[in-house]
Amino acid sequence: MALSLIGTAVPRLHAQGAATVGAAARPAAVQPRIMVIPRVKEGEDLRTMLDADVFTRIGIAKVKEAFDRRGFSTVDFVARLKAADENGLFTEGSQTGVRDQLIQMSGADIYVEVELRTTTSPQGNGCTVILGAYEASTGTSLANKVGSSGRFYGASEEQLVQRAVEGSADDLLGTMQAKFTAMLDEGRAILVDISLRQGARSSFSALPKGQEITLGELLEQWMTDHAFRNAAHLQGTTAMRMVFDDVRLPLRDDRTGRSYATSQFGSQLATYLRTLGYAVTRDVKGATLYLVITGP
Repeated sequence: MALSLIGTAVPRLHAQGAATVGAAARPAAVQPRIMVIPRVKEGEDLRTMLDADVFTRIGIAKVKEAFDRRGFSTVDFVARLKAADENGLFTEGSQTGVRDQLIQMSGADIYVEVELRTTTSPQGNGCTVILGAYEASTGTSLANKVGSSGRFYGASEEQLVQRAVEGSADDLLGTMQAKFTAMLDEGRAILVDISLRQGARSSFSALPKGQEITLGELLEQWMTDHAFRNAAHLQGTTAMRMVFDDVRLPLRDDRTGRSYATSQFGSQLATYLRTLGYAVTRDVKGATLYLVITGP
């Protein structure tokens, strides 16, 4: 059925396979791998939501198709979700953890969250798509765009979603690609918080066994040597804590070509501290790496 537009200019739909990204938004030589996922509310089950919500499945598919047409490499979230379910990855009450695991296991550099909203009125039906792009390892926001279909009579949900996506894809990809390229050149920033457990028989001014400089000096040296392009800034040190507020990590692991996870850097640092004779625990929350020295 033909669409009847109500008071809104029709966005031009791009031909299948056409290179549609403008000069400012054209992908660089190194492009990110992207996974498109639904925006999930607190406590909402991914499987139940996708099974029941055809509209959201259409939205994910249309956003993925828009990225594919523009030459970006995408990961099929629905296929990964199905495989994870079949392999027993899901456990009761762990939906946020499952989503994060799917992102980490996907090999994607960036994930894009999709949220759809529809309006129905005598003036016509419409759809708004809200897109948010995030760096996969830390969840750092890269870009946010809103696209609107305009109002139509007799439009199917799929047609409305298509038009809303076409109204936002180029801008999102342009901003996202620029920030991705900058991170490839400069590294991505994390915060490293190293502390001593209360009662630990050590301090950052102590000389570890067999060393000629203090623990704090060793950590500063190690951080500079292992940060991307030696970029590591020490914010401050107290008797019980050292905080590096800007440590740069590579976006990808040169050996595997996959995203370089903050946990990998944390594992290397924990291993180094153990070679100095320290017991260590570590945790990663977003773009922050926490290490606690629990004892010699």
